[in-house]
Amino acid sequence: MTDKFVSIEGIAKRYPGAGGATTTIFENLWLSMARGEFCCVIGHSGCGKTTVLNILAGLDAPSEGAVIVDGQAISGTSLDRAVIFQSHALLPWRTVLGNVAYAVSSKWRSWDRAKVKAHAQTFIDLVGLTGSEYKRPSELSGGMKQRVGIARALSITPKMMLMDEPFSALDALTRGTLQDEVRRICLETGQTAFMITHDVDEAIYLADKIFLMTNGPGAVLAEVVENPLPRDRARTDLHRHPLYYALRNHIIDFLVARSKTFVAETPDHDPRNVPLVHIGKPGLTIASGSEEQRQTWTPGTNPGLSA
Repeated sequence: MTDKFVSIEGIAKRYPGAGGATTTIFENLWLSMARGEFCCVIGHSGCGKTTVLNILAGLDAPSEGAVIVDGQAISGTSLDRAVIFQSHALLPWRTVLGNVAYAVSSKWRSWDRAKVKAHAQTFIDLVGLTGSEYKRPSELSGGMKQRVGIARALSITPKMMLMDEPFSALDALTRGTLQDEVRRICLETGQTAFMITHDVDEAIYLADKIFLMTNGPGAVLAEVVENPLPRDRARTDLHRHPLYYALRNHIIDFLVARSKTFVAETPDHDPRNVPLVHIGKPGLTIASGSEEQRQTWTPGTNPGLSA
């Protein structure tokens, strides 16, 4: 990847355990994203997905290694990186407009009230909450609360949006509607996004690239899967695409089986040169940094064991 807008370089996260032991959640993790990419991380609970997101947000620090965003190393929180949490995390005493305006005024402290309000209103309109500006969180549905969270995050025009399973607590219909909104907004604005999910179909619909992590502790980034579906894909057409089921089956096969055995079965795995998987016909292709390392295999086999 030539444009490394986000570069995670050899980070590790370790916690002290009982009796002087150390628990390693992950180590020597290398990952990069281009500007404007939407990337999803999938892996079982305990593999360190949220820890990686917290490190990107500056809410946590790695035990070693560095994270660089737009040429600057992360050393703490910043309004250049907005976080959307699983819960809406709204201020209950503030209205929709008040919650979004609070974020706006935090970034642009010299703006007068009218300018803050107008800017906040732009993003309230963008997420479809026009007419609900003066409602408080207690008057909103779960989906509307998450829309406020999305508007608040986008209103500070962040360089990167970080999402920790933002739709997991919503019903299926509301979740689908918000996925559509987030996808539309990211395509229209060119927003760079890093999202954690356990939902394979959500990742396929939203992501340009999908990062697959093995089970933790001691998790590794096993593969980076490129989404072969067109960027202008529609939800109603996903299952009709000829590569949809090959992509979905590859991810599910990893989660069900290979995530548990990958480390043992792939002792020569290079964390700095993670396989880039292209789903195609008739097989799958790994592009591991150089033409000499390029290899193909058929769905259902373990690429780490290919000849």
